[in-house]
Amino acid sequence: MAFLKYLKFKISRKRVHDGVIVVSSGTKNDSCSKSVEVSMRRFSWDEIEAVTMKCCRSRMIGYGGFSSVYLAKFSDSSLGAVKIQCSSERLNQVFKQELKILLSVSHPNIVELKGYCDERDEGVLVFDYMCNGTLDENLRCSRENKTLSWRKRMVIAYQLALAIEYLHDKCSLQIVHGDIKASNVLLDKDYNCKLCDFGSAKMGFSSLVLPPPSSMKHHRMIVGSQGYVDPHYLKTGLASKKQDVYSFGIILLELITGKEAFCAETRQNLTSIADPMLRDAAKIEEMIDPRIKNDHTFDLEEARVMTSVSAMCLRRSPSIRLSAAEIVTAMKEQVSSISYEKFTSSAKG
Repeated sequence: MAFLKYLKFKISRKRVHDGVIVVSSGTKNDSCSKSVEVSMRRFSWDEIEAVTMKCCRSRMIGYGGFSSVYLAKFSDSSLGAVKIQCSSERLNQVFKQELKILLSVSHPNIVELKGYCDERDEGVLVFDYMCNGTLDENLRCSRENKTLSWRKRMVIAYQLALAIEYLHDKCSLQIVHGDIKASNVLLDKDYNCKLCDFGSAKMGFSSLVLPPPSSMKHHRMIVGSQGYVDPHYLKTGLASKKQDVYSFGIILLELITGKEAFCAETRQNLTSIADPMLRDAAKIEEMIDPRIKNDHTFDLEEARVMTSVSAMCLRRSPSIRLSAAEIVTAMKEQVSSISYEKFTSSAKG
């Protein structure tokens, strides 16, 4: 217990008059522990109501089982996204955990927290507005009938892999996101990936994260999304890095096939639909999203590589799945359509 206490993650915040918060993150005597000045603002509830026009008059741009996201307009005419959590004791703990994690991470492919409000029971997080919506919306052609090119899909996949590698291996305390899915991948004006929604995330010094002492059954009911959830996690209730890897494998299948992770109409998971392609490389062409077959950036060999990577992410046993670092390496070495100079240099911070 003393050892665990020694390793306990600490975040200290100090408010100063200009609105900048000093965030200290890391472990005691940890060489990665540092104080970083970030542009962070603690909003009042009145300010939140003002920028969202009391929510009821603002456009809702997203929602989940326990939160709603509203478009916000600030005094300088810039736009933001305000996530308001439903009010309950348990969800208040979820809000605090998400805030703690967001204050401790910094990566170009992870959504950046601009501020928060904790005056009321409803926790509030404020982010930049991502004008190109979610990956899910873009793959379903619900945004102006535009189709993501093959190259854009590969860049998004690579950036998402970088974000997951950062969480798993490059944070002072490793983080398991726990709910990686296409609707939690935001796209900015240049279609760069921004991983969001850390409400299910877990932080710890091990790759294996035990469930809380409360009912394991209840815990499994509230974490993960249909079509993306690792079957091993459903069976054991144990969250690990490989849970995120499994979900990433599903997103690769979505990018390749254009199909959704779970079809509500047929009640089928994408894994069962794509199983022939995963087992037999000769059948890959039959599964390619027909909207990109004539795309000049499409590369069948890259599609084969990414299908193989997906299959290795979806292995039944978590221990033999790829790690996030191995995924990044595979894409660097075998997916030539990605401009590595541009994206690796932006991910070094």
